Amino acid sequence: LYHLWYFPAVLLGVAIALPLSRSRCGLPIALALYLAGLLGDSYFGLVRGVPVLSDIYEAMGYTRNGLFFAPLFLLLGQRMRPCAAGRALPGLCVSLALMLCEALTLRQLGWQKHDSMYLMLPCVMYFLFSLLLDVRAAAPGWCGGFSMLVYVLHPWVIVLLRGFARFSGLWQPLVESSLGHYLAVCAGTAAASAVLLPLLGHLKPCEPYDRARAWVEVDAEALRHNAKALMGLLPAGCELMPVLKCGAYGHGAVKSARVLEGCGVRAFAVACAAEGAELRRAGVRGTILVLGWTAPENFPCLVRYRLTQTVTELPYAEALSAYGRKLDVHIKIDTGMHRLGMDAGDIDTVERIFELPYLRVTGMYTHLCVSDSLSPEARSFTEAQSTRFFALTDELKRRGHDVGKLHTQASYGLLNYPDARCSYARVGIALYGLKSAETDDTAAWPGLRPVLSLKARVAQVRELPMSEGLGYGLAYTTTRPGRIAVLTIGYGDGCPRGSEGAQVWINGKRARIVGRVCMDQTIIDVTDCGKVYPGDEAIFDLPALAGQSSTITNELLSRLNRRLPRVWLK
Repeated sequence: LYHLWYFPAVLLGVAIALPLSRSRCGLPIALALYLAGLLGDSYFGLVRGVPVLSDIYEAMGYTRNGLFFAPLFLLLGQRMRPCAAGRALPGLCVSLALMLCEALTLRQLGWQKHDSMYLMLPCVMYFLFSLLLDVRAAAPGWCGGFSMLVYVLHPWVIVLLRGFARFSGLWQPLVESSLGHYLAVCAGTAAASAVLLPLLGHLKPCEPYDRARAWVEVDAEALRHNAKALMGLLPAGCELMPVLKCGAYGHGAVKSARVLEGCGVRAFAVACAAEGAELRRAGVRGTILVLGWTAPENFPCLVRYRLTQTVTELPYAEALSAYGRKLDVHIKIDTGMHRLGMDAGDIDTVERIFELPYLRVTGMYTHLCVSDSLSPEARSFTEAQSTRFFALTDELKRRGHDVGKLHTQASYGLLNYPDARCSYARVGIALYGLKSAETDDTAAWPGLRPVLSLKARVAQVRELPMSEGLGYGLAYTTTRPGRIAVLTIGYGDGCPRGSEGAQVWINGKRARIVGRVCMDQTIIDVTDCGKVYPGDEAIFDLPALAGQSSTITNELLSRLNRRLPRVWLK
C-alpha cells in the first residue's frame, strides 16, 4: 500500500514547511531538498556507483516523501501569485512539453530509479494550479465527496485489482500494461466511489435550512454586472480595487472576492489585517491593501499573508521598518479630511519614508471627503484635495522616487469626479449597486443593480381591532381594524430598532413596519397585502429602511449580523 505515501508525506511536509514559511530562506531550502530528492529518483544515474551516497539513496527506497518532495509544493502553494492574464495555459503547455522531453531523455540515458520527480514538475504544477484558480465555474455538490473517495480508495483498488488479475489470468492486460492498469484502476475507483458516495450523506451532520428564518440573498450575477459596468467608467490604466471591508459590506468577503477575481480584478482593499488574512486563507490572490492601522502585534500577519499596509505617519513607518521584514506599503495623505494620513504639505517628512529599510512604497492615496456631492462648494473642495495630492506626488517623482500606484477615488469619486491620473478606484457601496442615500445625485450611474436582498419569514398573522396598542411600550396604536404579521428578524440581526414606518414587500405589495423592532422579531401591518400566511417571505427595502432609521445604506449593510445566512444566487 505504498500508494498511501501522501498521507505521512503531507504530515511531515507540513511540519517542515511551517518553520520554513517564516524564513526568507524557506523557499530556497525547500528547493534544495527537492533537488536532493531528484538524485534518489529520476536523476539517480548521477550518483549510481558513488560510495556512501548511492547506498543512502538505495536504503531510502523513495525520495518522493515528506522530506524531499512535499515542502516545496506546500510553500509554492502558500506563496503562489497570479499569472498575468492569458499566461497560465501557454505556461502549462510549454512546461509540460519540456517535462515530457526531460522524462524521455532520462529514460534513454537509463538514469531513472523511479519516475516521480522531475526538474520541470514544479513549473508544471505552478501553471496548472494558476489555470485552475482562474476557473470560477460552480461544481456540482457531489464532486467534493466523490473526489475525496477517489483519492482515498484508489490504493485499495490497486491491491484488489492485482489480486483479481492474478487469479483470473489477466495479469498482462490489467497489470503489465501501464495503460490497461491505469484505465482499470480509474474505472474500479470511480465505481467504488459512486457506490459509497450516498453513504457519505448519512454521515454528515444535520445542517439547518438557511432560508428557514431570516437570510441575506446575494446575486452573484448582479455583482459581476456592477463590476464590469464600473470598469467601463475607468480611465485608461486605472484598475478596480473593490473594498471588501466588514465582510464586503455584509455580502460575504470571500465569495465576493472570488466572483470579482473571475471578472479580472487583481487588487482589493480591507479595513484590517484580520480581514486580509481571511481572504488569503481562502486563496484570494493579488494585492490586498489594509486601509486601517495594524498593531505591532499583528505585523507578522502582514508578512505571512503578503498584505500591503497603509502608512499614516512617520513614527508608524519607522515601527514597521524596525520590524525587520520586507513589507509593501501605501502612504496615506491627508488632503483635507483630517482623519488619517500625513500632511500633504510636509513633503520632507513623507520623503523620509521612501528611505526607510525594509519598506517598499508601492502606492500613495488620499480620501475625497465630499465627493458624494455635486454642489459648487463640494466640487471646489474636491478639486483642491486632488490638487494638493498630485502636487505632492509630482514633487516626489521630481526628486527621483517611484510613488507606485496612485488613487484618490472611492465610489462617489469615480461616479462624480473621474481622474485619469489614478491607478486604482477604491469602489465600495457602488459595487453593491446602491448609493449611500437614495437622494444622492451622481454624474454617472451605469445601470448598477442591487446585489443584496434581506428577507425574513412570517411567523404569525393576527387580527387587531382599532385603537389597540402593540409592541414594547405599546409604542404603536392601530388606527383601524386590520391584520399584523410578525417577521422572524430583529435588531439582533441588524434591522435598526428605530425603523418604524419603513417599507417591506410581501406578496408584491408594500407593508409598513409598526411599533418598535424587537431583538428577534419585527411587526408589520399587512392589512392591505391580501392573504398572508406563516412561512411567507417578506423582502426589506434597504434604502428606505436606512433612510427611515436616519442612517446610510453603508452602515445598514455592515450591521447585518452573521446570524443571517448568506445565500448566493448563481
